[in-house]
Amino acid sequence: METAILAGGCFWCTEAVFRDVVGVSTVESGYIGGSVENPTYKQICTGNTGHAEAIRITYDPAVISYADALDVFLGTHDPTQLNRQGNDIGTQYRSAIFPLGDSQREEAAAAIARWDGEHPGEKAVTTIEGPAIWYPAEDYHQEYWEGEGQRNPYCLAVIPPKLMKLRKSFQNKVKA
Repeated sequence: METAILAGGCFWCTEAVFRDVVGVSTVESGYIGGSVENPTYKQICTGNTGHAEAIRITYDPAVISYADALDVFLGTHDPTQLNRQGNDIGTQYRSAIFPLGDSQREEAAAAIARWDGEHPGEKAVTTIEGPAIWYPAEDYHQEYWEGEGQRNPYCLAVIPPKLMKLRKSFQNKVKA
């Protein structure tokens, strides 16, 4: 099993997407890339800690490669929006990849270049950051879409279109 850390705006949204991706066994929401130790959600929401809302996935590289996971990541959020995703605005919602080593760093650069090449006239602003310390988010953020998210109007507006995009664009990467 291998690990990847990805920040694509609201972690509830990226978590919901990657829980449906083949080969992914765990998805944890958390914070990374900032200057405050053990930040809280309340601190992150100010945009003053420097952290990004992110997910840490554990996946089987025999089922889904890191490159394919990055393609799903870039293809299910808008990597052209700087420090935002839709109505979520601030550096905590930036599009970023946090590689866990040189090979992941190279794959991240290749994935961004691949996305740019497949979208003429658009450019991903996704950053490659780190190394940085991972901090798990509070328990109530974990598996949010499966519980509270089903009653949250924001989630109901934002997550289903991302899941539809996953199913449409990455049919062979969706769990049965």
